Amino acid sequence: MTSTAVTTGPAIDATTTAPALEPDLAVPPSPVPFSELLRTRTRSGHGTSSRAGFMSDLMRGTCSRDDLVRLLVQYWHVYGALEQAAVGAAAHPVAGAFVTDRLTRLPSLEADLGHLAGPAWRDHLDAVPATIEYVGRLRGAASSSPTAFVAHHYTRYLGDLSGGQHIGRALRQRYGLPDEATSFFTFDGVPDPTAFKDEYRARLDSLPWGEADEEAVVTEVLHAYDLNARLLDELDAERGLGAERGLGAERGLDAGPASGAPVGAVS
Repeated sequence: MTSTAVTTGPAIDATTTAPALEPDLAVPPSPVPFSELLRTRTRSGHGTSSRAGFMSDLMRGTCSRDDLVRLLVQYWHVYGALEQAAVGAAAHPVAGAFVTDRLTRLPSLEADLGHLAGPAWRDHLDAVPATIEYVGRLRGAASSSPTAFVAHHYTRYLGDLSGGQHIGRALRQRYGLPDEATSFFTFDGVPDPTAFKDEYRARLDSLPWGEADEEAVVTEVLHAYDLNARLLDELDAERGLGAERGLGAERGLDAGPASGAPVGAVS
């Protein structure tokens, strides 16, 4: 019997890689959410602030109680101006969506200063030059521009929620401070910071702003980071000079009314 050969096709090489699928050019790429763009574009500025020598030493426990008071004094001025700006921003159809009493820091700052510096803490409200400039920016641009307000609101409060509890724990451990002296770093009104930050970023992503407005927010956030870094640098430079400078001397900021809020009209 004559056998009949069976002809087969070419052998399949199991190692052969399937050809890559060509992208469908008719489908536009998904836009990057604004909150992610903002975080990416400003990451380098945030690193500069967070690595400042003053904060590094404070977290290591090598600063004094007076150094901590000096930091909280600067933030008393900054948050007084920011939270005064929030009063005007609350009525704005866009910026007002970010305003909430759950984030308010000024009462906590005043309570902490009372514990750390005593009942006469208002005698120690002098500000470094960067703080004076920072407050001027908040009373000016952030009080008149929705994009600037959102930028400063985002910079301060999301930064506080991201690192505040860790800083508070470190201060209590390193300096033996009670909870009552570190309340600025805790948010009783925000029991779940992660969920709050997710909600905040979703609100950023829903902003009805165009590319120019988003660019303005990015630019202002970087400016806020620079002001904060300079504030810390100036505190770092003045350490050891408190007695010589005279901590009660005024240096350009009105100490504010009895409520603790700095004087200044909100436009």
